[in-house]
Amino acid sequence: MKNPSRVLLVDDNPADIDLTSDVLAHGDYPSLVCSVADGEEAIAYLQRAGQYADKLVPDLVLLDLNLPRKDGRAVLAEVKGHPRLRTTPVVIFSTSQASQDIAKSYELGANSYVCKPGNLHDYIAAVDSIGEFWFGCARFPHPEEP
Repeated sequence: MKNPSRVLLVDDNPADIDLTSDVLAHGDYPSLVCSVADGEEAIAYLQRAGQYADKLVPDLVLLDLNLPRKDGRAVLAEVKGHPRLRTTPVVIFSTSQASQDIAKSYELGANSYVCKPGNLHDYIAAVDSIGEFWFGCARFPHPEEP
C-alpha cells in the first residue's frame, strides 16, 4: 500500500483546519495533515527550521491568503522562489473570490486556486476534489528525478 500523502495546511481559522484535516485524512486518498496558523510558521515548517527540523517537505501545501504575521501571498512568493521548494504544489484555498487575488496568486506561481464554499456540503466536496486531483490524478517528481 502507498504511503499516505503529506499535506501542510496553512490557515488561521480553527474550524477550517479541523474540517479540512478531517476530510483529507478520511477521504479516498488518506493524507497526513499538519497545520500551522500563520505565514511565518509556514515558512519555518517548509524550511525545516527550529521546531520543524524533523519535518519532511509536504507533498502539497493548502494555503489561505489572509494570514497573520506573513500573508499567503508572501508565503507563496517565498516558496516558489526557493530552489528546493518551488516544485512543491501550492493550492490557494481562500474565501476570497476577488479576481485580483486569483490573478496575483497565479502570477506568484500557485498551482491552483480554490474558493472556500460557504456551506458545509460544498466545502467538503471542494476538499475532496482537491485530494482526488492532487493524490489521485496528478503526478509528482521523485527526489531522484531532475
